[in-house]
Amino acid sequence: MIHLDEIQTIEHDVLVVGAGGAGLRAAIETSNLGLSTGVITKSLLGKAHTVMAEGGMAAALGNVDSRDNWKIHFRDTMRGGKFLNQWEMAAIHAQEAPDRVRELEDWGAVFDRTRTGLINQRNFGGHRYPRLAHVGDRTGLELIRTLQDHGIHQGMDVHMECIGIDLLQDGGKISGMLAYWRETGRFVVFRAPVVIFATGGAGKAWRVTSNSWEYSGDGYGMAARAGAELMDMEFTQFHPTGMVWPPSVRGTLVTEGVRGEGGILTNSEGVRFMFDNIPERFASETADTKEEAQLWLDGDREARRPPELLTRDVVARAIMREVKAGRGSEHGGAYLDISHRDSDFVKRKLPSMYHQFKELAEVDITAQQMEVGPTLHYYMGGIRVDAGSQMTNVPGLFAAGECGTGLHGANRLGGNSLSDLIVFGARAGLGAKAYLDKLSGTPTVQQEQVHQQMRSVIDFLNREDGENPYVVVDDLQTTMEQHVGIVRDGTELEEGIEKLQKLKERAAAVKAHATSQYNPGWNTCIDLRNMILSAEATARCALQREESRGAHTRLDFEGEREEGLTFNSVVKLVDGQIEARKEMRPTPPEELAKIANASLEDLEGSRV
Repeated sequence: MIHLDEIQTIEHDVLVVGAGGAGLRAAIETSNLGLSTGVITKSLLGKAHTVMAEGGMAAALGNVDSRDNWKIHFRDTMRGGKFLNQWEMAAIHAQEAPDRVRELEDWGAVFDRTRTGLINQRNFGGHRYPRLAHVGDRTGLELIRTLQDHGIHQGMDVHMECIGIDLLQDGGKISGMLAYWRETGRFVVFRAPVVIFATGGAGKAWRVTSNSWEYSGDGYGMAARAGAELMDMEFTQFHPTGMVWPPSVRGTLVTEGVRGEGGILTNSEGVRFMFDNIPERFASETADTKEEAQLWLDGDREARRPPELLTRDVVARAIMREVKAGRGSEHGGAYLDISHRDSDFVKRKLPSMYHQFKELAEVDITAQQMEVGPTLHYYMGGIRVDAGSQMTNVPGLFAAGECGTGLHGANRLGGNSLSDLIVFGARAGLGAKAYLDKLSGTPTVQQEQVHQQMRSVIDFLNREDGENPYVVVDDLQTTMEQHVGIVRDGTELEEGIEKLQKLKERAAAVKAHATSQYNPGWNTCIDLRNMILSAEATARCALQREESRGAHTRLDFEGEREEGLTFNSVVKLVDGQIEARKEMRPTPPEELAKIANASLEDLEGSRV
C-alpha cells in the first residue's frame, strides 16, 4: 500500500456529503459562518435527486388561507406521522419553514404567485390548508437552482463525481472520509473534523421506485459502520402515484400536485374508489367540520376537499386493494384523470407532467387518463440525530434531509420533504459550528485505517473469480419486492431476512472486471454493501413492529396497537451484525402535546 502522504488529500473544516437541498443548505450555512466547506456529490452539481421533487414545499405562510399557522402545520405533521414523530423536530420544522422559504425568495427563487403577488400555495394530502409553495410542478428543480447559484458565491468547494467509501475516526471522533473519483477510480482522503451527511435514502433496494440511481443507502451504511444509530427504518413510504406503463419508466413519480390541482382516481369500472377508502377516524381528524367528515363517509362527491388528498399510505393501499380485487387499470394500477380541467390550466400548472407522459408514454394528460400505481418513494427512517443540532451519537457526524430521521414519524406528508431539507440543512450547519467551537484539538487521520478501507474495495478488482454484482442487485430488489413491500407479514419478513443473509455473503464475494477507471461494475460492488445493510435494517425493524401504523402495514397485525406508540425502532451494528431493539419514547412536551391534540378553533389565527 502507498503511504498516506502519496494519496491525494483535501482539507476542510466541514465536509458535506451530498449536493441536494439539505447538503447545499448546510454548506451555505457553514460557509457563511466562515468555515472552509467542501461538498462532494456522487453525480454532477445540479443533478441531485431533489430536482425530482415536484409538488412544492410545505410552510405555513398563510398566503392563500390566512387561518394557517405553524401550530396547525405541526398538528398536521404529527397526525400524519401517527404521533411517532420526534416532537421537537416537528415543532422546529413548522416554526422555521416560513422563514426558510422567504429566504429562498430573497435569494432569487421564482415561485408561482397569487393575484396579489404573494407566494402561491396549493393543497396537498394531509395538509389542512393550501400550504405548498411551488413553482409549477418543478419546485425541486427551482430549489436546487436557487441554492447552488447562491451557494457557489459563498466560497464552498464542490467535488463532483466523488463517492464516499467510509468515515475516518480518531478516538471515536470524526477525522474525515476516504472517497474515490468516479472517473479515474483514484482514492482521495478528505481531512475534516465535521462531516454532514445529506445522502438521501435507499430506494434502489426496490425495483419499482421513484428514486434515482444515487439512492443506494450510502449514508446509512457509512454511518452505521462508524457506530451511528439508525432509527424507524421500517417506515418506507410508497408514493401512491408512480407511472406503471411502459415498463421502461415504471415507478417514475407522478406528482401529488396532479391530485392537488383536481385530479381524480378511478378503477377499471370508472368508479371513484377513494370515497370507499376513507378511515372513519381519519375523516373525523382531517375534515374541517363534522358535517364534511360525514359527507366524505357518505361518498358525497361535493365534499370541499377530495379524498384523493388523504395521506399517501391511505391512497397507496386503496390502489393496491382495487388491483387485487381485479378492478385495476390495464397494466396493473389505477387511472388518474385531470382531463376535466382546462387544457391550458393543466399545461400551465403541470408542465413537467404534461411533457413526461407525452414523451415517455405517448399520453396527452389534457385529454387522456394516466395509469398510476404505488412506487417506493421515501424513507421516513434513517440516521438518528439530535433534534436541534442534527448531530448523531458519533462526535462530529451530522445528518440532514432524508438520510436523517425524526421529523416524519410513521408517514411523511407531501411537501414536508423540501421544507425539511432547508430547515434542517441550516440547522446542521449551525450545529457543526457549535461543535467546532467546543472541539479541543484536531482529530487526525490514521494511515492504517485508510489502508484497511482501501483494501476492502480494491479486493473487488483483484479476485480471480466472483459473482456479477448486477445479478446480486437484481436478486436484492426481488427479495425486497416480495418480502418487504407495501404490505408485510411476519413469515414473509423472516424469509426475507434469511435471503438477505445469503445475499450479504454473495455481495462480499462479487467481482468487478477491468480497472477502477470509470468502472460502473466496481461502483456497484461498493454500493451493494450499503444497499444490503439498509435493506436488512428495514426488514428487521419491520419484523419487530407488530402493528400497522402509517406506511408500515402488517397483514398479521392489522390496526394500530397501543404499545406501538411507546417505542422507536433503533438499529446498531454490533460486531458487524445488525441488531434492532425497541427504545421507549420519552413523555412528549406538555405544550406541544396540547397543540397536537387541540381543536382547529383553538389554533386558527394563532401566529405565535
